[in-house]
Amino acid sequence: MAANKERTFIAIKPDGVQRGLMGDIIKRFEQKGFRLVAMKFQQASQDLLRQHYIDLKDRPFYPGLVEYMSSGPVLAMVWEGLNVVKTGRVMLGETNPADSKPGTIRGDFCIQVGRNIIHGSDSVESANKEIALWFKDEELVENKSCAYEWVYEN
Repeated sequence: MAANKERTFIAIKPDGVQRGLMGDIIKRFEQKGFRLVAMKFQQASQDLLRQHYIDLKDRPFYPGLVEYMSSGPVLAMVWEGLNVVKTGRVMLGETNPADSKPGTIRGDFCIQVGRNIIHGSDSVESANKEIALWFKDEELVENKSCAYEWVYEN
């Protein structure tokens, strides 16, 4: 996959949805120059969430996390672009909003770690796994934006 075709999984959690922050968050990714490949607004099942957070299953907060994430709808998305995983994580800010800088999503919109409004893949490998878990291949849209040449040199 070409460098500018890297993909990441981003999910706006129930608190971000309920607070009406979906548009603001999508806007930040679009303005950065990333391309939306897929988006799904859904009530995630606990089974899906247990699979998604399987790496955290031995942590004491795991049951509460799964319960919380299934408490309301989430907006699951796939974004594409050069270094989108790393850059996306920078845009999100630290997991704990108290450690996040102003200008990041969590730095601007969150106060507590248990309500940090957004999930982003932490590696390309995680992104591939999460994308496959949440989306079917046919749900990933291939299109080249007319702005592509204004974002990328080649």
